[in-house]
Amino acid sequence: MTTIQPGSFLTLHYRLAGPDGADVINTFHDKPATLSLGTGQLAPAMEARLIGVAEGTRQTFELAAGEAFGERNPELLQRVKLSLLRELGDPDAEYGVGDVVQFPTPDGQGAYAGVVREVGEGWLLFDFNHPLAGQSVRFEVQVLGVL
Repeated sequence: MTTIQPGSFLTLHYRLAGPDGADVINTFHDKPATLSLGTGQLAPAMEARLIGVAEGTRQTFELAAGEAFGERNPELLQRVKLSLLRELGDPDAEYGVGDVVQFPTPDGQGAYAGVVREVGEGWLLFDFNHPLAGQSVRFEVQVLGVL
C-alpha cells in the first residue's frame, strides 16, 4: 500500500474546520483536491500530519491553537490611510468592519488580504493575520491517491 512521503502528489478530500466546528474548506461534496506536499499548498503542520498516511485512509487530526496557522501577531494589525486606499484602488469604495480587502505584493506578482477591524477618521485598521491564527483547527482527510 502506498503511503504519503515528503514531495508526494496527492488526490484527496479534506475538510478544515475552526474551533466552532464550522467548515472553512470542505471538498467532500465536490471535486477532490490535487496537490503536492512541500509546495505550500497546505500549512506545514497539516502536511506533517499526512506523512505516512496510507492511500485509502480517512483520518481526522486536531491541531492545537496556533499550530496550523501560527499565533496571532499584533504587528500584523496596521492602520492604512483612506487616502492611500483611494489612490491605489477604487476611489469610490466604501469600507466597513469585516470587509476583506486585497493588497498587491510589493513585486506586483501576487496579493494578500487584510480584514477591516476598525474604521477611523481618515484611516482603517487592517488585520493581516490568517483568520485562523491562534486558533485550534480540525483537519479531516480522505486520501484517494498518492503518487
